Amino acid sequence: MNALHRLLIVTAALPVGACSTIADLPNERIGGATLSLANGMPAGTVQLVANGSTVSLVAAVTGISPGPHGFHLHAVGSCQAPDFTSAGGHLNPLSREHGTANPDGRHVGDLPNITVQPSGTGSLTAELPGTRAQVEEWVFDTDGTAVVVHANADDYRTDPTGNAGGRIACGIIKRS
Repeated sequence: MNALHRLLIVTAALPVGACSTIADLPNERIGGATLSLANGMPAGTVQLVANGSTVSLVAAVTGISPGPHGFHLHAVGSCQAPDFTSAGGHLNPLSREHGTANPDGRHVGDLPNITVQPSGTGSLTAELPGTRAQVEEWVFDTDGTAVVVHANADDYRTDPTGNAGGRIACGIIKRS
């Protein structure tokens, strides 16, 4: 079984393993993205899944250096290599500061770090703030939304970027 097949299996299993009861299982996929490195190689997948009015992001990455990496939703659905700056800043429709550790934070695009194992794979499941209707309005607006993996860990407090370093992988979220 190649690495991409293993990644797809892990991605499909993540929503089940992260929930405590059958009622907590997401019952609808509302969007997704394929992550790519600057050289065009695939770097993983991201799914937006809903359960009632709650939306969660489920991600699986591969081919990224081991360790923690900042993982954010960015305000523009554009991933122009090599630096992915076309994705703009973090998704921040509520005009908040950056970071879950910032008393004035957090952007909607602030997500936990994704930790990549020595094998080069990592996964993350995170609930997005806001109702399903709000999340859909913010993510699927006229200029879209990108998911970005950063070179370094997010420190969860430094505004506006979390000192997460350069952008090393990017994907554009598309509605399902």
